[in-house]
Amino acid sequence: MKYICPVCGFKGLTEPAYDDRGNHSYEICLCCGFQFGFDDYEMTSEDGSYLEPSESIIAYRKKWLAAGAVIFSPECYPQHQQQR
Repeated sequence: MKYICPVCGFKGLTEPAYDDRGNHSYEICLCCGFQFGFDDYEMTSEDGSYLEPSESIIAYRKKWLAAGAVIFSPECYPQHQQQR
């Protein structure tokens, strides 16, 4: 079974990003490169304060899209889902 990345929507995570208790998987999404349990705790706002995990997901997605939505790991990303 594949799971959906809450950042980019890629259906290819090997386990849920978060379990029922909110524990993170530490998996890195092959599409956007977000690492659950790391990137969601390390992002800061403009004033330097740490973002809540849910806010980090939104901020990371905006940054990733603004940078052109570059595939993080193209050699591992399914060929049929790559943009041409």
